[in-house]
Amino acid sequence: MLKKYFEPGALFSFPAYRALLLSGILTVIAMSAFPIALAVTVLEAGGSATTLGIILAVRVFSGVLFAPAGGVWADRLPRRTILILADGFRAIMGSIVVFIDPKNISMWVLGGIVLLMGISDAFGGPAAGAIMPSILPDRLLPTGNVVRGISLKGSTIAGPGIAGAIVVSLGTHATYVATSIFFLIGAALLFRINEGAKVASDDHRTTFFEEIREGLRVVWYYKWIAAMIVMASLQLMLVIGVENVLLPVITKRDFGTASVFATAAALFSAGGAISAVICIKSKVKNPGFVSVVVWGLFILAPLVLAFPNSKTLIFVAYLIAGFSVGPWEAFWSTQVQREVPAEYQGRVFAIDYMGSLGLMPIGMALAGPLVNIFGERQLLIGVAAFHLLICAVVLLVPGVKEMKSSRPPYAPQTAISS
Repeated sequence: MLKKYFEPGALFSFPAYRALLLSGILTVIAMSAFPIALAVTVLEAGGSATTLGIILAVRVFSGVLFAPAGGVWADRLPRRTILILADGFRAIMGSIVVFIDPKNISMWVLGGIVLLMGISDAFGGPAAGAIMPSILPDRLLPTGNVVRGISLKGSTIAGPGIAGAIVVSLGTHATYVATSIFFLIGAALLFRINEGAKVASDDHRTTFFEEIREGLRVVWYYKWIAAMIVMASLQLMLVIGVENVLLPVITKRDFGTASVFATAAALFSAGGAISAVICIKSKVKNPGFVSVVVWGLFILAPLVLAFPNSKTLIFVAYLIAGFSVGPWEAFWSTQVQREVPAEYQGRVFAIDYMGSLGLMPIGMALAGPLVNIFGERQLLIGVAAFHLLICAVVLLVPGVKEMKSSRPPYAPQTAISS
């Protein structure tokens, strides 16, 4: 059954893609395992839950803050080089804790390590998205992006479990060693990638900050990309952020167990994987229209939490809600890779990364105060309505339905003339 995927011209017949996929799996497992060991270290050193939350948040905010720089360097240097350096740097940062007494470790030291790991995330993320067209033919980009996306999501789930097993059996130091080894193996695998000639051009390059501004101009030039990033940013903040906070709170309170939360989250991931596979198997004329309309299904998540009458209903709702992310897995990265000239893709994926992560922590922090102001049920119904409203508005933007611009590919002169 799997043999056909390794036949000449098939997805897994490309050694560079296999290397990127396996490297990504190991890297994400390590990235997901590291916070588990970190949490144990912080608490054993006398840190509070608040301290732990701040330290973990530092990684997200540093990743968002340095994403523009990561995007610029992903367009300046070979993407393979950026990925290797990012994984190697993560390995060094993760191993530093091994040489420090966990009972006396400073919270400032841990915060500094996590901040630096967040910076490496900011460089690795854009490079990983932009390298795909260099290692796969255009016809395989949709399948390659989906397979990689599903694999990385599975690794995100597996990472904490692996870390927990190592912490229990061997201790936190062994967990840090294991994550560093995973990062190093991931970096070593990337040496097998040959992405061809350097894609960045030097003829119009000026200063570093001008390159960041040019990345913003590229996103604005492709109005459908700008509109979808803004849509996702607002929804991640005011819809997903609220839902992420209230799902464990409501299910634990109403059903007396954390298993409902865990099961709902797993079913959501499963729904997304099924939906993504269906999308790449289907011939879709307007991928943007399908993505936005199906994305509307996410309203089932906040609505079922507003009326948490049955565990079964929650499970079914989250499975269906999971279908909402499948089209994004199947179409978004592929269309960006096809539409945006290669020398700008690192910056575009960096801006997408900022939009995806930048506002969501704010929404999570606001969830509690908003519940106090509006009430739990009213807030959940309100964010569901807001989600649909934003979906409807973004479909009015030219190019969104097709995920394609009618304008010529971006170049500095086309931007000026427009």
